[in-house]
Amino acid sequence: MSRFSWLFTLWSFSAPLLLLVGRQMGLSVGLQVAETVSCSRWGTPSNEGLFHDGDVVIGGLFNLHYQTPAIDHNFTQLPHYKSCNGLQHVPLQYIYAMVFAVEEINNSTTLLPGVKLGYHIFDSCGRPPWALQAALSLVGGDSTSCKSTDLPGYSTGYREGITERKGDHPVPLIIGGASSVTGQILSRLLGPLSISYLSTCPCLSDRGKFPNFFRTIPSDVYQARAIAQLAIHYNWTWIGAVVANNDYGHMAVKVFQEETQGKGVCLAFVKTLQRENIVSDARSAALTIQASTATVILIFSWYTDVRELFLQLDKINVTDRQFLASEAWSTSGNLLQSLVTSRVASGVLGVAIRSSPIPGFENYLRTLHPVHRPDNELLKEYWEAEFGCSPGVTRSSHALNISAASHQEASLPPCRGTESLEGVQNLFTDTSQLRVTYNVYLAVYAAAHALHSLLSCPNKDNSSTCSSPKNIKPIEFLQHLNKVNFRTPQDEMFYFQGADIPAKYDLVNWQANPDGSQKLVLIGRVDGFDLQLNESAIQWSTGSNQVPVSVCSESCPPGTRKANRKGEPICCFDCIPCADGEISNKTGSLHCDRCLSEFWSNAKRTACVPRQVDFLSFNETLGITLTTAAVSGATVTTAVFVVFICYRHTPMVRANNSELSFLLLVSLKLCFLCSLVFIGRPSVWACRFQQAAFGISFVLCVSCLQVKTIVVLAAFRSARPGAEALIRWFGPNQQRGSVCLLTSIQIIICAIWLSLSPPVPQPDLGFQGSKVTLKCAMASVVGFSLVLGYIGLLASTCLLLAFLARKLPDNFNEAKLITFSMLIFCAVWIAFVPAYVSSPGKYVVAVEIFAILASSYGLLLCIFAPKCFIILLRPEKNTKKHLMAR
Repeated sequence: MSRFSWLFTLWSFSAPLLLLVGRQMGLSVGLQVAETVSCSRWGTPSNEGLFHDGDVVIGGLFNLHYQTPAIDHNFTQLPHYKSCNGLQHVPLQYIYAMVFAVEEINNSTTLLPGVKLGYHIFDSCGRPPWALQAALSLVGGDSTSCKSTDLPGYSTGYREGITERKGDHPVPLIIGGASSVTGQILSRLLGPLSISYLSTCPCLSDRGKFPNFFRTIPSDVYQARAIAQLAIHYNWTWIGAVVANNDYGHMAVKVFQEETQGKGVCLAFVKTLQRENIVSDARSAALTIQASTATVILIFSWYTDVRELFLQLDKINVTDRQFLASEAWSTSGNLLQSLVTSRVASGVLGVAIRSSPIPGFENYLRTLHPVHRPDNELLKEYWEAEFGCSPGVTRSSHALNISAASHQEASLPPCRGTESLEGVQNLFTDTSQLRVTYNVYLAVYAAAHALHSLLSCPNKDNSSTCSSPKNIKPIEFLQHLNKVNFRTPQDEMFYFQGADIPAKYDLVNWQANPDGSQKLVLIGRVDGFDLQLNESAIQWSTGSNQVPVSVCSESCPPGTRKANRKGEPICCFDCIPCADGEISNKTGSLHCDRCLSEFWSNAKRTACVPRQVDFLSFNETLGITLTTAAVSGATVTTAVFVVFICYRHTPMVRANNSELSFLLLVSLKLCFLCSLVFIGRPSVWACRFQQAAFGISFVLCVSCLQVKTIVVLAAFRSARPGAEALIRWFGPNQQRGSVCLLTSIQIIICAIWLSLSPPVPQPDLGFQGSKVTLKCAMASVVGFSLVLGYIGLLASTCLLLAFLARKLPDNFNEAKLITFSMLIFCAVWIAFVPAYVSSPGKYVVAVEIFAILASSYGLLLCIFAPKCFIILLRPEKNTKKHLMAR
């Protein structure tokens, strides 16, 4: 075994282990093959490639062919070329984008003048081992110490325009690979500079682990963020997710949740798709989508997995979901042209790799012809597949031995020579939306600008300090690549931010064609965190411009607040009406705000409105009732007064000082009328007058009763021997004087109170309600207490004296009547105190009026009703003899 073959065998077995250890432990493994291996260029497992020599040669790795499903996926097995066939049109376009860019640069007089770029392009067939083998060949250069035939079963690659490559040097940079796995292999295990056009793993942004890696496609983190911004923008708070069961899918879910955290967006479910169990996983995901209330579904997976998912959804007739697509399948032509997809996934909204035109590229593709490029086996293979004829260009003998397509060449008729790509419409010639193709184009230009900066020597006299095309140091090339800054053909600035470029995406929408298929429509762009949408151009899954709704719970309307359901995500909640005095004036409020004390919530709980001023008015039922009672009491008192005037000469009226009886009736009438002062809107003078009128009227009333009681006691005591002088102390003048004295004390108390700290009208904000009560606030509780206390003192004294005189021997003893009346009076005012303190709002005033009326009616009825009964209905008892009888 040669030294070269032994190294490759060892590498084949150790590479997977090194890659696994490097990924798990974060180790950067850089193998400088050119420095350690004398046998440098390996045969590529693919049977085709493109080679063009130049002063500086850059490498290229593309997945040109696809592998048959029956091949063994064991990494350690050496691949066989026959397992890789089926030319793919899109990667072929990528290759010619690289060739086109190189030719443009070579024809430029400003970029790399005097330096010709070359390219060595290999087909990795979508397999990391083959990509590794091709990359080793690129970085190893050429050596005469070993041949490619040292590898049994492998052949050399094709080249364009030359028969032998002489004096090859290791390529300083590789355009590739076509996947994140390949990108990690190139950066970790080989160490050359690489610019990938399709590696999107966020891990590759780590400059500590991948210092020699660059890419012209954004990291997957940014497309996950863009989809999260769409969900927030359209208020989709309940989203289902179906993702690939690998780092790609799990990363998308993680970034999506981080971006929407605190924005009210929840994932209803997360289902994974495993490539090995795609049918069962897709069926399970389809059933979950059918059962979920989420109408918007995020899918982060490969288009082949998505195709199976759509098949399963079609079987169970789920056709009303709005899908959000990642760039891995948002522009898939296979899905767009599928009738199953059009039934299940209309109106898809997706993130796509940014598209951009390449001036002159379409004309370049359509002028390609095998006659002009006789050694280009890739073009020959494409020509045979497209036109079904042999272009008539003789192939090299080894190609006839290894190409699967070449076995059928003898049966293909020769081409007429009139075949052309001018009218051909397929994925290779379609340049309407250049996405990855444009990334390849940018990668070549980035490399060229870095080389231009590196090879430009400001001090040409000292050539030892200048780099030459044959002596490019990787570390210097890396420094210049980090500083690349140039304008693209679209007049955009291109530069690297670490390994990445500024994130830019297209937002695409799947819209129906008349034939039932779907077309891709550009409806917006993403530039970093800036979301630009043409919302009027979007066609949703509903078939209209109406944005789908996907929520677990409808947003709480104004006037309500959210109340999370126990054990459920925050997006699932109930809407609870705000309490009285609280409002929420926006949709989806988390809490209700309490109104200021002067305001109250309206009926819908959406705004604070000024509280209505409330007071006991004459117009309301309670006010009318109390007014009627007061006026009735005053009327009855007047009627009694008239009766007493008419019968003033009768014994019943004249008994026990008729003058005091008339004064008592006047005071009772004042008591009834003073209650009317409490009704109506409080004013400064009303507040002062009502308490003074109440206090003085009742003191006058109770004073009359007390003097009457004392006179009764004195009259009966005067009948005893030696008590004649007692009656002289309670004559008419003394009685009038006593009433005036007792009443004057109350007048003095009221005067002092009202002069120092009178009651004032003030809104009562303590009671929480839609109305604020306007009442007379007691600025001095002491003054009010003295007024009530003095009335209570007189009433208690009067009750005591009347109680002592209740059994005096007279047929008509007025002391009995006074006793009952004072009992009622005291009971009413004792009950008044707690009722007054505990009553809310205007009912405080009502309680006080009720106490005034109740006590007044008690006095009027208990004292004067029996007398009027005798005067009017029993006149025979209205005699002195009857009254004096024992």
